[in-house]
Amino acid sequence: MTTPLPRHLRRLPGQNAIVTGASGAFGCATVAVLRHLGVNVVGLDRKPAPGVIGCDITDDEQVRSSVAEAVEQLGGRLDLLIHYAGVGPAVDIGREPDVHVHQALEVNLLGAWRVTSAAMPALAESRGRVVLTSSLLANLQLPFAGAYTVSKRALAAYADCLRAEYGTHVGVTTVYPGYVDTPIHDSSRATGVALDGLVPAERERDTVMSVIRAAGAKRAPRDVASTGLGTVALHLTRHFPGTTEQIVSLQLGLLLADGAFGDAEIAQGLHARHGGASPRPNVS
Repeated sequence: MTTPLPRHLRRLPGQNAIVTGASGAFGCATVAVLRHLGVNVVGLDRKPAPGVIGCDITDDEQVRSSVAEAVEQLGGRLDLLIHYAGVGPAVDIGREPDVHVHQALEVNLLGAWRVTSAAMPALAESRGRVVLTSSLLANLQLPFAGAYTVSKRALAAYADCLRAEYGTHVGVTTVYPGYVDTPIHDSSRATGVALDGLVPAERERDTVMSVIRAAGAKRAPRDVASTGLGTVALHLTRHFPGTTEQIVSLQLGLLLADGAFGDAEIAQGLHARHGGASPRPNVS
């Protein structure tokens, strides 16, 4: 005997979906769950795989051709577009924008914009839905995550504008995960400024199931956090930004006093500005 689907998932079977970042941790898991629920899915990712079209979402022409190919594979109808593709470089926000900053904006913001625009005619025709994955860091200023924070806050603003202009025909949801241990943190780990153990961790499935529930809801929710604690954090950071900054500043001071990021070259200036030792000279 087949177990009936929960009410909030019953609209999904038979729908057609595109998922960006489909070869990554969130994307791969989401594709698997959607297919299990009877959704027809085509993925987009720089790493092609079975059911995943190779596509660099920073390239206009690749995006146009790949989205057209995906829609064709789905029989010409598109009901759901889910965005996961993203990068998380570690940068010093006081230095001029480098290649990592440009990449964060090109992938996290403009990549989602490109794919959505290419898919919009099909989405509007089907009265479809877009789910964009932002981050709690969109409203939480942690050190060395500036490029990621700026791009994710801009992505949330893009979602709001998209809803304002296209909300009569397309549902738009922004999902705000917290810290999840995925390869997006490899850059900060390599630089010596990883947040592992410094902020509350969420599970991969928290984000995936939040996205699935948003996709299956009768009406597209506006903003969704992945956990109960994330919901509290989203409310706090949005409505009490000054308090949030004070909390972060206090916690950062304590971490630096305890030697956090002490071996990272990128953090030497931060230590000096918080009253620590002078920055170590660069050693060639």
